Amino acid sequence: MRFLKLSVHADLAKFDLQSPTLTIYHRQATRAIVLKGENILMLYTARYHDYTLPGGGIDAGEDQIQGLIRELAEETGAMNVHDIEPFGVYEEYRPWHKAEYDIVHMESFCYVCKIDAQLGSTQLEDYEQKNGMKPVWINIFDAIAHNEQTMAFSDKKGMSIERETFLLKRIVTELLVESVPA
Repeated sequence: MRFLKLSVHADLAKFDLQSPTLTIYHRQATRAIVLKGENILMLYTARYHDYTLPGGGIDAGEDQIQGLIRELAEETGAMNVHDIEPFGVYEEYRPWHKAEYDIVHMESFCYVCKIDAQLGSTQLEDYEQKNGMKPVWINIFDAIAHNEQTMAFSDKKGMSIERETFLLKRIVTELLVESVPA
């Protein structure tokens, strides 16, 4: 899969990345890009006041496509995921919130796909429910503008918002070329 971007969180400057005692958690995740014209299926998270692509960690024994389909169904209720095409991988290094690791190396494998028009029931995890996560169809330009406002003015933003906003802009550039306003 083609490389899209490498992001290193500013807080990692305090770490000696060459240190043999540095512990790094490697996490692989999938992200789904589901479009209907200029509308995109996103997850709105009230806690962070942001929009993110549906997706998440790949479970042990799953390949990327299996993880994508499972995550999309769990988070949005998507059914009949098909016409799956690779879009690209976004890599990032950022602080890790669990005590046994210093940092996380995250690889997000992004895929464009289609789903049935009707969404079924979600199966959100407890923390997703507590964070106020819900699937929504939103105009992609509105999602970008919203995330940019959150990055500029909110003190509660999550660490994923920069990745998500980068990906949304890349989706517009590459998949909605004819729709971009002049």
